[in-house]
Amino acid sequence: MRSPLHLRRAGRVIVLDPEDRVLLFRYDDGPPNGSHWATPGGGLNDGEDFLQGARRELTEETGWTDVTVDAEVVLERIFPMGYAGGVVRQHERIFLGRTEIHRRAIEGVEQMHASDGIAAWRWWALPELDTTTEVVWPRELPDLIRKLKGLSRPPGSPSGAPAGWSRCAHAGARADGSSARAPAMRLGYPVTGSPPDEGATGAAGANRVIHFIRPW
Repeated sequence: MRSPLHLRRAGRVIVLDPEDRVLLFRYDDGPPNGSHWATPGGGLNDGEDFLQGARRELTEETGWTDVTVDAEVVLERIFPMGYAGGVVRQHERIFLGRTEIHRRAIEGVEQMHASDGIAAWRWWALPELDTTTEVVWPRELPDLIRKLKGLSRPPGSPSGAPAGWSRCAHAGARADGSSARAPAMRLGYPVTGSPPDEGATGAAGANRVIHFIRPW
């Protein structure tokens, strides 16, 4: 019987510019992750909650200190991920942030990017995410952004969700686990149960998390 995977908590931020482009970083990882693009963020430090960790990681990875990050969780997921030479069970909460500068440049953090494995950064338009053949985590990112912004998918554009994925909306959760007014999207593979250290709060299943069987 395999030992349970170590649980790694992480906070991430979907950063949008005034034209709703989204900032993504490219990681050229080996298996099992492989090369992929992801939102800014990373693992929590001791004593941090998800929102604090997401804000700190965003500042470290961009050098920006003026991005407003909302407290409401817009996406929560748990999935196995390659990390530090092994595989961990990553529990991620993703938040929404915005910069008022179009295609804002990232400067002065090159050394941090090199040490953190960030190979490139880029602002992506939603139609580019719809049609790219590159791997983007999470794959439903353009649909999630459109939902948050009240936008519609252009007719005939491909869906970001692969066959067999489930979608589920539950009551929202703030970074500290309290209830939020707006619903948070929980997108992923079929539910396999809740982690023992992350119980539901409020109404039955209100803080339930959808597990990813695998992200790659």
